[in-house]
Amino acid sequence: MKRLLLTIVFAAVLWSVMFSPWTAPHVNFWLMMTASACTLSILSSIFNPGWWRTLRFSSSNIILGVLIAVALWGVFWIGDKLSQLMFDFARPQVDTIYDMKDGFSPWLLTALMLFLIGPAEEIFWRGYVQKNLSARWSANIGFVVTTLIYALVHAGSFNFMLIMAALVAGAAWGWLYRMFPERFTAIIISHALWDVAVFIWFPIM
Repeated sequence: MKRLLLTIVFAAVLWSVMFSPWTAPHVNFWLMMTASACTLSILSSIFNPGWWRTLRFSSSNIILGVLIAVALWGVFWIGDKLSQLMFDFARPQVDTIYDMKDGFSPWLLTALMLFLIGPAEEIFWRGYVQKNLSARWSANIGFVVTTLIYALVHAGSFNFMLIMAALVAGAAWGWLYRMFPERFTAIIISHALWDVAVFIWFPIM
């Protein structure tokens, strides 16, 4: 449990540095995000060896991963339109998130999110944190606590829309992992595809 808590605190510090308005201007976001996600996934593999044996790259998992990503993109499209009707600050806050890709090659960002950032986040948050919290307490508690932590590590951004996005996406992936842990491969694929779709391929404007 001590290792798990230390890695969660480590993740919170990294995410705070990346997103905080006081520190974010002084770091290369994409370099730090890639390094942070990969470091956390490596720690997960050290503390939870053999997790990769549960991966199944079957056609059904690939198709399911695509469908989950499409459905989640649709949820965010609807959420974006509703939030603009309810909050004056919604669109400006979303725009600040999209501003982070300015000046970077979309091909480079696609590769980073598709092959490193997206998979690494799932390996850490669901494959390590949620799995271990569920084993220690219960599947439901592990799901809820992991979802809340995943949202709260984005709180340093002071961006309500980003925090809510993390809460919604984290809840979706966490619930899927809670209900279908044998479909972890599909969840990883969906996270990677959703990242690229919502940020590069089909941005929600």
